[in-house]
Amino acid sequence: MPRTHLPIRRIEEYLDPAPMPRDVWPATLAPVRQVLDEGLDLGPVTVFVGDNGVGKSTLVEAIALQFGMSPEGGSTQSGHSTRPSESSLWEHIVLRRDFGAPRGGFFLRAETMHGFFTYLEEHPNHSRPEPVFHERSHGESFLDFVIDRARWPGLWILDEPESALSFSGCLTLIALLRSIVETGVGQVVLSTHSPVLAAFPGATIHEVGEWGLRRTEWSDLDLVRNQRAFLEAPERYLRHLD
Repeated sequence: MPRTHLPIRRIEEYLDPAPMPRDVWPATLAPVRQVLDEGLDLGPVTVFVGDNGVGKSTLVEAIALQFGMSPEGGSTQSGHSTRPSESSLWEHIVLRRDFGAPRGGFFLRAETMHGFFTYLEEHPNHSRPEPVFHERSHGESFLDFVIDRARWPGLWILDEPESALSFSGCLTLIALLRSIVETGVGQVVLSTHSPVLAAFPGATIHEVGEWGLRRTEWSDLDLVRNQRAFLEAPERYLRHLD
């Protein structure tokens, strides 16, 4: 991947006026605590992979909020919000950026995209027509949004987008995001359960769990090994469900 001006080069704890208490959620989560204690460098594409509840969505949400995005998705200029549920982690981190890097970007959460598309319909862009997202399937509208804004420079943060996408949809999303990164237009931060999205070419992968964060090759991910074992012999797993 080409060297580019990254909207986020590094995440560090913000110490003014004081460090975040480590006995208060979400600092009680090992991955969050590790980022606060050690900081985290980001490349052109960073992928967080882990089970439910380990903290990967908490991390990407905090990054999005600190960058100026809505916790429910949208651009850095979107004020979309329905029911606040985000943690205070974003107030305790600082984002280091490259000089001259874009300051705009998008945060996409599959679970809140319906509400975000409604927000776009209620606040239309009068300078250019928008795709009619609600007239498409969930996955189609998700990809339509990326296609429509793929030429805009900046940071793309995606939280478990596979929830909206089929297998082929995941491959299409990788192709779209890869073109954004390879043309030097943007940077991608992605959390996922999908072995397909985790295979993003050239990505730095962090496996997230009770141990914190650890750099991992795709083939060594628990996610990949477990799904490969299931596909080879699904009956071994399914017979225990009765």
